Amino acid sequence: MTTSVRVTHYGHACVLAELPDGTRILFDPGTYSAGFEDLTGLDAVLITHEHPDHHDPDRVPRLAAANLGAPVVTVADAGDPMTAGGAAVRVQPGEHAVIHADLPAVTNNAYQVGDLLFHPGDSFILPQGPVRILLLPAGGPWMKLGESIDYLRAVAPEIAIPIHQAGLASIHQQLHYQLFRAFAPSGTTVHVLDHGTAAAL
Repeated sequence: MTTSVRVTHYGHACVLAELPDGTRILFDPGTYSAGFEDLTGLDAVLITHEHPDHHDPDRVPRLAAANLGAPVVTVADAGDPMTAGGAAVRVQPGEHAVIHADLPAVTNNAYQVGDLLFHPGDSFILPQGPVRILLLPAGGPWMKLGESIDYLRAVAPEIAIPIHQAGLASIHQQLHYQLFRAFAPSGTTVHVLDHGTAAAL
């Protein structure tokens, strides 16, 4: 029997994961997201890269001050062990997907929380082994929808949660969700979360 993970989407790439052991991890509190500002009791704040839609330099310091025991992780070496609360977190450094060749490369960390959850940041890097929940990029200047569908198929999680959609018009968000559901691999369920509402998955 699978124990559920509580997941709250605060918009765009910002997600709170509450694990069965009580560990609370916040990913990518950025400028396109809202509602995370007053969170307390966090065990870690994991930031995939320094673009402002993933790391709000004005609000993250206040968040860190309210969660003094929680590390704020932005860059880590490949293979470095890390724990957040009672959870083992694998950090996979890589590069942000290319927007244009003339733009400088940006380091991007993907984060894998055991076999429970994977946040790729702005990349299509694969997790190290199966994961139950994939936070699936839905739109951005660095990707095409077809690439996201192929990524969903490659990871083949039990659950996919679309993220990184703030730049899409509402009608396009719905189109992308429909196509994710239509082309998801067998055994994968696509869950679109309501803003700021925790879901047990």
